[in-house]
Amino acid sequence: MAMANNKTQCFKCNKDKITYPCEGCSQRFCLMDLTEHKQILNDELNNIANDYDQFKEIINEQKQNHSLIEQINGWEVNSIEIIRRKAQNCREIVIEHLATFFNDIEMKFNDLSEQIKQIRQDDEFNEINLNYLKKQLTEITEILNNPSNISIQQNSQSFINEISITISKKPKWDKWEQNATTVAAGNGNGQKLNQLNFPYGIFIDEKKNIFIVDHDNHRVVQWKYNAKKGQTVAGGNGQGNSIHQLNCPTDVVVDQQNHSIVIADYENRRVIQWLNGKQQILIENIDCFGLTMDKNGFLYVSDYKKNEVKRWKMGEYNNEGIVVAGGNGQGNQVNQLNCPGFIFVDEDQSVYVSDRENNRVMKWRKDAKEGTVVAGGNGLGKNLDQLFYPQGVIVDGLGQIYVADCWNHRVVRWCEGKEKGEIVVGGNGEGNETYQLNHPFGLSFDDEGSLYVAELGNHRIDKFQIIQ
Repeated sequence: MAMANNKTQCFKCNKDKITYPCEGCSQRFCLMDLTEHKQILNDELNNIANDYDQFKEIINEQKQNHSLIEQINGWEVNSIEIIRRKAQNCREIVIEHLATFFNDIEMKFNDLSEQIKQIRQDDEFNEINLNYLKKQLTEITEILNNPSNISIQQNSQSFINEISITISKKPKWDKWEQNATTVAAGNGNGQKLNQLNFPYGIFIDEKKNIFIVDHDNHRVVQWKYNAKKGQTVAGGNGQGNSIHQLNCPTDVVVDQQNHSIVIADYENRRVIQWLNGKQQILIENIDCFGLTMDKNGFLYVSDYKKNEVKRWKMGEYNNEGIVVAGGNGQGNQVNQLNCPGFIFVDEDQSVYVSDRENNRVMKWRKDAKEGTVVAGGNGLGKNLDQLFYPQGVIVDGLGQIYVADCWNHRVVRWCEGKEKGEIVVGGNGEGNETYQLNHPFGLSFDDEGSLYVAELGNHRIDKFQIIQ
């Protein structure tokens, strides 16, 4: 009688033998090769354990001496050395000057002493002589106590490189519903109070009221929360240059302290304020487009012809303002702008500018002489590293930049330092469906993080609800 064949082929030696399964790789091995296979696995485990031990050592080492701490320590040493050399240089200048200064004082004092000595010897003096001596002593004392030709001047421009720590956090606002709700107009372009005619800039106040620049209707309208129609709060008296008229306004900001409305009156080349039904021209002869206000009450205005952004202190407009971005002629260098549009200012007073003709967004830190490209800057296009005539720009609390990519019909988000952005809403072609945009212009957030978009082509304001 034949014996039952319980042999199978070994995975390693390919011979028919009594084999045993390995559950890890699902192969069968003869006893000899199984032992070798287990040894190989054991060696791999030892390697993993060694890697783990090395990793643990690296963790402990970095706890004690992290490269970032070393960079800070290096910066501290270099900065102290720079300060030490500067102090020593100033000290040497002062010592040299004081030697000459005290020598002059002593010569005058010695001369005065000789005069007093001579008067005593002659024993001939009167009130005139005494008053003269008093006057001379007073003058020498004033020179000694108040030297007029030397002082210490402190320059606000730092001569050491300042450093700061940036920690990336998980975004508070991350995703939005892709189908928008129309919250203002959407009834075709027109002049009625439930219509808009090419909306430009928008501003959302703390009560979720929407202030809309109704460009071709030459007015600013306010849509209260959940309202079916708006109300005119500025302009609306026909196109013109009278004090109560507007001419193609482009942007608006509301001072929530005194509830005044400040408007970029584009064609009239002025920035005008409306407060309690009264108008006041704040800035004249400026080719204004974008407006914003910082937490300290400074007003910022973009000038699309001079290719610059200027800042004024609120209430003080009888001056030329201070250039905070651009101002170096039209161009595409990092210290230049080309047709700047909408602007935004963050908590650190850094200025973000839609540099429209350069298809990029620039960030200018406070007192900087040049900007940094933070979105686009790779030519006109529809790729995620490109923009096509950007308009509205806003920045969240984490420094993430949101751009109305106008001719790409989308809103994109860029994180500073990244090479490309990501689509937040839109990007589904030009159209009037709830998931489409048609030339987005103004942007704004409400305090809950919902995103509002002024659609130039659809003559409406969309709200994209935040996904909590």
